[in-house]
Amino acid sequence: MNLNKALWEKGDFTRIAESMRESGEALVKSFGIRKGLTVLDLGCGDGTTALPAAKLGADVLGVDIARNLVDAGNKRAAEAGLTNCTFQEGDATNLRELADHSFDLVVSIFGAMFAPKPFDVAKEMVRVTRPGGRIIMGNWIPNDPTLVAQILKISSTYTPPPPEDFVSPMTWGIESNVIERFTAAGVPAEKISFARDTFTFNYPSPPTAFVDEFRKYYGPTMNAFEAAQKNGRSADLQKELEDLFNSQNQSSHTDANSIPATFLHVTVAL
Repeated sequence: MNLNKALWEKGDFTRIAESMRESGEALVKSFGIRKGLTVLDLGCGDGTTALPAAKLGADVLGVDIARNLVDAGNKRAAEAGLTNCTFQEGDATNLRELADHSFDLVVSIFGAMFAPKPFDVAKEMVRVTRPGGRIIMGNWIPNDPTLVAQILKISSTYTPPPPEDFVSPMTWGIESNVIERFTAAGVPAEKISFARDTFTFNYPSPPTAFVDEFRKYYGPTMNAFEAAQKNGRSADLQKELEDLFNSQNQSSHTDANSIPATFLHVTVAL
């Protein structure tokens, strides 16, 4: 069994992605996309960044390991009339179906960071990007005080220890690790740049309802609750997450969420 595939096919991440649409669109506008640019969105989910890129005129291929998210992405593209945006199943550690130097821009926003074998992921992203092209990643930062890093940190305290060879996806949020992985793939360190950026989760219900969405539909949180339930600790996990969401909610309305989360914005110039 491919555990990464099972994790992201669990639940229904499209329910969480709905709260990320506005920030996804705003982020893509900063990429300098023009008509005819070839874009690979790796770990694309159901198209939170792929569809906005296609709407700006790029020819976009979204690749994700989860079949249900690929199907959802193709459905969203069809409903939007975007013939320049398609989705297919694939593994970020081995993009064997994609030729060398196929894309002007490779994007992965909170996607490829969750794949195992990070050095293979970096190598593959570099391989499929044309000379003169760019790679852009958005990666959550370990121990950051904002939402997603804290969700994953809290969840990890309720789940069994990972296998010995497990490399945390959060290591992609450390600049020195990013440099090491891309330089191993042949990219000079001076071609790699970083910035802190913000992604805001907007959800039209109280924070407690938003926690329930993560509990029911977000694979890592679902796993944490399953483990907590076995140990009689699900109420503790629920309270920790509700406290987190309530404390970070910046909406002026009690029946809505607007929660910013900090991430590491990585740009690699080839």
